[in-house]
Amino acid sequence: MGVKEQYRDYVMTGFVKRVEPVVADHGDGALLYDVDGTEYVDSFAGISVTNAGHGNRKIIEAAKAQADKLVHACSYVYFVETVGELAEKLAEITPGDLQKTFFCNSGAEANEGAMRLAKRFTGKMELVALESSFHGRTYATLSITGNSGRKMGGSPYMPGVAFAPTPYCYRCPLGHDGDPEKCGIACAERVMEVIRLHLSGSGCAFIAEPVMGEGGIIAPPDGYFKAVKKILENEGVLFIADEVQSGFGRTGKFFAIEHYGVVPDIITMAKGIADGWPLGAFISRAEIADSFQPGDHLSTFGGNPVSCAAAIANIAFHQEEDLAGNALRKGAKVQEALKELAKTQPLIGDVRGKGLMIGVELIADPQTKSYGTAAAGFVREYCLQHNVLIGVGGNFGNVLRLQPPLVITEQQLETVVSTVADGLKAFAAR
Repeated sequence: MGVKEQYRDYVMTGFVKRVEPVVADHGDGALLYDVDGTEYVDSFAGISVTNAGHGNRKIIEAAKAQADKLVHACSYVYFVETVGELAEKLAEITPGDLQKTFFCNSGAEANEGAMRLAKRFTGKMELVALESSFHGRTYATLSITGNSGRKMGGSPYMPGVAFAPTPYCYRCPLGHDGDPEKCGIACAERVMEVIRLHLSGSGCAFIAEPVMGEGGIIAPPDGYFKAVKKILENEGVLFIADEVQSGFGRTGKFFAIEHYGVVPDIITMAKGIADGWPLGAFISRAEIADSFQPGDHLSTFGGNPVSCAAAIANIAFHQEEDLAGNALRKGAKVQEALKELAKTQPLIGDVRGKGLMIGVELIADPQTKSYGTAAAGFVREYCLQHNVLIGVGGNFGNVLRLQPPLVITEQQLETVVSTVADGLKAFAAR
């Protein structure tokens, strides 16, 4: 029995929308190969995970060396060298005075743990999140997710959560389309109103992705998070930055919140932390971290020694190769090319993002800006048939997501852009 038949008969896949999946066999840098040897330019990186590239030998060798010594011992019951070393390294590379880390296995676990820590520290129980956000697929993280498409069929969700409007300047929820400054300030002010009007006086934390991934690569305007942080401090509410998708060089900084000149109280991370080895984490200031009491939290597999060794090597590779700087430079060129294409391609409504976290919003009608969902699905399939892998996101599935490994070459990026352009032309010519 082949792997496609095995997936059909034995693996739950009903939640994935696709026509003909790639049977992935191996990868090299920004290239992914199927079992027949077909080569694909990977512009999605396993949903923004393999930032340091597929088959990165330095990371793999570090993981192998640790696996030869110790695979598991429960890194909270016992102390393990790679766990302590990684925690110290994260304190060095995160902004401000964030110091102590809890390790888990995924982004959803990291966000749940951060929420629990915020409640423990503040003694309060309510949270504010953003519309169009995505924070994971567990019960609690779906409760703070502002995207109905991800939440369908799972209600009722956790009480004590309120949602503020997203500074989505192309479609500003407060009527300031195309004016980032007004959109950002108005949406920030709404955070204060939501805290005061929608909660019961027990707000513990505001959680937001510095650049939204699943929501359609939405990057708030420059002044948004500074204005929000000031409001949160006045209201006694912590700021949790969800860097699960935007962290580890993806946006041109180690962490996307660094673009905004703001230090969160807690940062959550996963995906790019270990270049594909399963690991999640959240880091906070010492006084916040120390509010956890015996029995409050634990993870059997959290801080796996092998994954931590991979993460240490991954961070070293990022620093040696300046992957964040490369992402910033290469991403700027890609956005420039796509914005030039938008001048003659009416299907493109907006090009946005930071670094190599780029969204191309497609529209069906330039006048009404109706969602180009059909076009996005077509272009993604067209790219697949022409050996380029991209993602699709946004509340209505109309945003092309370009999030390749950060080691991708300029020539490979040119292939991605030209294939997307050809896909758009093909859709328009149907």
